[in-house]
Amino acid sequence: MLAKHLNIRSLIFFSIFISWCIPTQAEQKANAGLFMKRNLSAVEQKCISCHEDISPGIVADWKNSRHSHSGVSCLDCHQVDSGADWAIDHNEQMGEPFSISTLVSPKVCGRCHANEKDEFDRSGHFRSYRQIIPKDSLHALVNKHEGRNHPEFGGAPNETGCMQCHGTKIEVDENGHPTVETWPNMGMGNIYPDGSTGNCGACHTRHKFDIAESRKPEACANCHLGPDHPDIEVYENSKHGLIYHMEGHEWKWDSPTDAWEPGDYRAPTCATCHMSGIGPLASTHNITRRLYWNLWAKSSGVRNSDDVLSPLLGDGPKGREEMKTVCHQCHSTKHTEGFFAQGDKAVRLYNEVYYKEAKAMYDELKEKGLLGDNPWIDEFQKTFYYLWHHQGRRARHGAMMGAPDYAHWHGFFELQQDLYKLEEIYKERLKKAGK
Repeated sequence: MLAKHLNIRSLIFFSIFISWCIPTQAEQKANAGLFMKRNLSAVEQKCISCHEDISPGIVADWKNSRHSHSGVSCLDCHQVDSGADWAIDHNEQMGEPFSISTLVSPKVCGRCHANEKDEFDRSGHFRSYRQIIPKDSLHALVNKHEGRNHPEFGGAPNETGCMQCHGTKIEVDENGHPTVETWPNMGMGNIYPDGSTGNCGACHTRHKFDIAESRKPEACANCHLGPDHPDIEVYENSKHGLIYHMEGHEWKWDSPTDAWEPGDYRAPTCATCHMSGIGPLASTHNITRRLYWNLWAKSSGVRNSDDVLSPLLGDGPKGREEMKTVCHQCHSTKHTEGFFAQGDKAVRLYNEVYYKEAKAMYDELKEKGLLGDNPWIDEFQKTFYYLWHHQGRRARHGAMMGAPDYAHWHGFFELQQDLYKLEEIYKERLKKAGK
């Protein structure tokens, strides 16, 4: 029932998101008669003229973007040195020696958006792919168990699943084209052939790169959903999400950076709390900056590391104070302090009672050789995984983001069932082993 519940909500959010992102037929028809010439060379105009025929949706998005209005053309992002491994020969199309790349890396975006790139490089989003490189158990799950080690189709679970959010190391063939095993993907943590990491288009979808789009919660919902981290469902279950769904279509979404404040909206979205300039706080592309706990780990710790690859990246106490500043724009001090006191208590309950006790049983069974070799058919190991990776995350996220149904029914209610089940399996295995 939970999977069905989440899938229905995911489809609803996806439909709404797509309706905002894709130009309507009327918009495309209006754009068809436009031809942006301001500050564009003859070569740049040739790109646009050609792509109006072969990919009109891309040109329509670009025409509606701030890039086109500022004279930023296709070549500013796509033209590359012919010596680059990722360069594609475009001589025939342009009638002269010319190289482009399908890939536009964060390094390219950073030519103009240097501060945003620097903030991203110091955030948890930076390690989206890098953090899974050393995880042998995850690779075994995706390739061996899900992909069945199939020589032809075995990579499908990763290519259609994991890398579409986490990203991958994008490879190119001998002609500079990205390989089908690594592209297309919208993964946040892509490593590009030029060595840079990230994917600006994951939030500001190409080729419009709209700031209004990235402020709406659906921009985050592409990855932050589902049984293991249902952040968009949690948001929908909160009072913030309720207000957004009732009247968000009336809010002002296109205010300049650091000028989007309460009044433009009546309840926060993901971007408001984690990224936006609000009150005395400047906007940031470091989504880790305002966080106190690590809520996705097996056991939550207070953030205390400046290593971007550490699960505890950030300064927890400082982050908490910044998040309280966000809350204080709409709530009283009493309300804010009470909210975090309740949430912290829930996180500590999970840490100290559920995970700590489950881990102690797991460690003892492992030490005594009472765990199966295949964790996905071993009932203890499967349940232990669900306890922290599914129910435990939901309980913690629900508690810290004001979603009672996820804190309780999809959280602690299911956690107590997991713990009881683990205790029964633990006792039975010790009894059978005579230990």
